[in-house]
Amino acid sequence: MTFEQLAIFVAVAEREHLTNAAEAINLTPSAVSSAIKNLEAFYGVELFHRVGRRIELTETGRSFLGEAKATLARVRSAELMLSELGGLRRGRLSLYASQTIASYWLPPLLMRFQHDYPGIELDLTIGNTRTVTEAVIDGAAELGFIEGEVDAPALSMKIVAQDALVIVVPPHHPWADGRKLAIADLVTDTSWVMREEGSGTRSEFENAVAKLGASPRDLRVALVLPSNEAVLSAVCVGHSAAAISSAAAKAYLGQGFMVQAAFDLPARSFRLLRHKERHASKAAQTLETMCKSYRKFVNFDPAERGEDAAGGNS
Repeated sequence: MTFEQLAIFVAVAEREHLTNAAEAINLTPSAVSSAIKNLEAFYGVELFHRVGRRIELTETGRSFLGEAKATLARVRSAELMLSELGGLRRGRLSLYASQTIASYWLPPLLMRFQHDYPGIELDLTIGNTRTVTEAVIDGAAELGFIEGEVDAPALSMKIVAQDALVIVVPPHHPWADGRKLAIADLVTDTSWVMREEGSGTRSEFENAVAKLGASPRDLRVALVLPSNEAVLSAVCVGHSAAAISSAAAKAYLGQGFMVQAAFDLPARSFRLLRHKERHASKAAQTLETMCKSYRKFVNFDPAERGEDAAGGNS
């Protein structure tokens, strides 16, 4: 049974007239008659009485009519849904993002997307770089956003923004005096509050230390904490240093709760992840395109962004 046969049956049943039904669905009377006969022959039923030049529903036909109409309605509903999904009028987009991106860079972009496509439900889960990567590989997320790089051949990775890592210390720390630091000072002069293993912030800092000629294993780690906010709170009241996104530290620095140490760390990249072998939905493609026009350093000042803060073009 085809959907065309169902549509023909319903058209004839509603009108009890072959020619009128054929005109209504833009087919010839012979094509309509042939479709009905094929349907009856295939299933061994009589759907219509042929009484002279008239056609009437049999009891079997009357019983089948309700189911046929319901099936066509479900098909049309499915067609409408696909049309709306393709036109971004409805749907759902699952995203995973690491903490810094989810807290500072991504929200304005998601607000802009939601304003343009209010029918798309955005489902954002926050994790670290490792959990985000695993979610995209496993299919739990269609798109992921991470800090730095990962070794995941199954994934496509595109740089969407740059971020500055800074070293922060409490005001009473020796490094708060602004003296220029060397890489050896990072290993010998202080203890550290670090993010957990798997965090992009931690891995990027350790990579930078290694590239500058020191071993990350020689850093004296006093405390490991699972979020940027926890790291910053610990630094404020302790005697340790931390390497963290400038966006995360900005408010604390502005209020004098901590001081930025005089040591330049290389910028890191924010990357968008997508599985190479899974078809990207229209919503995912659209968000990815928006990301390309939204490349900015994450430590922006909203007052300097002009119309961008309200969702204007970057």
